[in-house]
Amino acid sequence: MKRLVKKAQSGNKDAFMKLMKEYENDIYRTAYVYTKNEADALDIVQETVFQSYSKVNNLRNPQYFKTWLIKITINSAIDLVRKKKNITHLKPEYTDNLGEDDGNITLSITLRGVIENLNEQEKSIVLLKYYYGYTFKEIADILRVPTSTAKSVLYRSLQKMREDMKEDDVCER
Repeated sequence: MKRLVKKAQSGNKDAFMKLMKEYENDIYRTAYVYTKNEADALDIVQETVFQSYSKVNNLRNPQYFKTWLIKITINSAIDLVRKKKNITHLKPEYTDNLGEDDGNITLSITLRGVIENLNEQEKSIVLLKYYYGYTFKEIADILRVPTSTAKSVLYRSLQKMREDMKEDDVCER
């Protein structure tokens, strides 16, 4: 991957496209968690590709390409969500594409609802920690917060999620 990133930084469009194909599912899933609809998630993917292509030369450490890409995705998604908060939809659409692979659909829907109840920072940290497997230090670097903040926000978020799941009778703890 490092070689591909370096090639992309030197202007090789094929190398950049290979990188995008490698991470397109991660970008889409991250965007979908924030936007909750396919069209907006695809817009975020497009925005992420555009921004990353125009700024790939600014990436200092090629080994952190995926982290950098996810950070761009999260920031783009948060920007879009903030813009759309001022829009009132007369007929909202609900889609349940996230988690279709899960055997327990009820639990999947409940988890999606619980994650949606988190604020943007909480949602970002939970996703980066459990979906992407980043360390607290990496999460702190991505979100530009102290490591202690990342830890406390994660633990507070998990507590919120537990309480929400208790209310839904999904969790026995």
